[in-house]
Amino acid sequence: MSKRSWYYFAVMLAMAAVMVFAAGAPALQLAEAQDGISGELSVMGFSLPDEVATVRVDRFRELYPDVELNITEGGLDQQQFLTAVASGNAPDIVYMSRELLSTYAVRGALMPLEDCIESQGIDMSQYRQAAVDQVTIDGQIYGIPEFFNVILVIANTAALEEAGLTVDDIDISDWESIAELNEALTRIEDGQVTRIGFDPKLPEFLPLWAAANGVQLISEDGRTPNLNDPKVVEALEFAAGLHEAAGGRQDFMAFRDTWDFFGSNNQFVQDQLGVFPMEQWYVNVLSDVSPDAPVDFLPFTDREGNPISYVTGNAWAIPVGSSNPEAACAFAKTMTEADAWIAAAEERARLRAEAGTTNTGIYSANVLADEVIFGEIIQPSGNEKLDKAIEVAVAAMDGGFGIPANPAGSEFRQAWQDAVNRVLNGEQTAQEALDQAQAEAQAAFDEAWMFQE
Repeated sequence: MSKRSWYYFAVMLAMAAVMVFAAGAPALQLAEAQDGISGELSVMGFSLPDEVATVRVDRFRELYPDVELNITEGGLDQQQFLTAVASGNAPDIVYMSRELLSTYAVRGALMPLEDCIESQGIDMSQYRQAAVDQVTIDGQIYGIPEFFNVILVIANTAALEEAGLTVDDIDISDWESIAELNEALTRIEDGQVTRIGFDPKLPEFLPLWAAANGVQLISEDGRTPNLNDPKVVEALEFAAGLHEAAGGRQDFMAFRDTWDFFGSNNQFVQDQLGVFPMEQWYVNVLSDVSPDAPVDFLPFTDREGNPISYVTGNAWAIPVGSSNPEAACAFAKTMTEADAWIAAAEERARLRAEAGTTNTGIYSANVLADEVIFGEIIQPSGNEKLDKAIEVAVAAMDGGFGIPANPAGSEFRQAWQDAVNRVLNGEQTAQEALDQAQAEAQAAFDEAWMFQE
């Protein structure tokens, strides 16, 4: 959103808060309502695409039969959500990216969850620390973490073999070697790109390339952007430069847009890609649509050879003005507790067994759940490639970094992604683009922190 939009939202939100308190609206009464949670519960930003979602939602319905659950399916519409909160018609609970959650929390759109956590007895130590950090602002928790996405590297073994290479020849720590690999695997026929050698996954993976170069995009306390640090500039120059072997951004993207990314004729089956970093959930896609694709997997590393991963995921948050925060809190707990994840994983295992496909697991932010899922439910499948992918992804979950909670998560992400796109489109150098992004992000931070002063 623009600064002006945020300003008007803040004014509307403040007016709504005044009206709520003037009417004598009760604060959270979670402890008293614990034994009799009922009423309507509206959910925004969530869908029921598969058994992982439906099993957990059905579990909530079973535990709380007196709650009328209404899920407005679809991803979170930021403008719709903010308008609903500011106008006093907020959903009872919302599902949103952890990277963006702090934006809403700082501006007063979300409730701190200390009372919720205490009343429901939610043990926050069960969640991965990187996820908890992303929903913690100035010592207060504003969200309950859900999924936990990590990065691994997927390689086309057929393309490697054609170039006289194996997966052992891929050294992510050596950027000169990556550039050479990109040149070796890129294929151009009759002036047209027919295979991208190494896709750096820009703009979305700039934080990963920066971390590989030893720097974060933001200070650990979330107060100071670090976008034009020389190491970030170097990382962007290198990663963006990988597009050049395919003829530059325009040719690169025009070809990539032809891929059947989620289908059985995906870029590995069609030999359209050599290597790229990707979230672990894509392994499940490959398992379903092309289990015999010529692929192998390895961890992403920094320039010292240490495995690293950029972690992302969503969280459950309760908006200011929620008409049923008691049920909302119970829903957040139920959707993220270990027993719910394990039940969902067992159902997925059953369905995969019936279909004769490989079960590549569920990657939650709940450590207790993951210990059971990957220690008991997921067994060797006989598909060595996919089993290795699971091993690499699970190892990546134990570390990793996320974008720290900051007061302008939405504007911050927009600033650095726009900067990357300006570089890719040839509009600015990396230094120029990141200098501009730094100024934009710092201005957004300074303005946002005023809401807490």
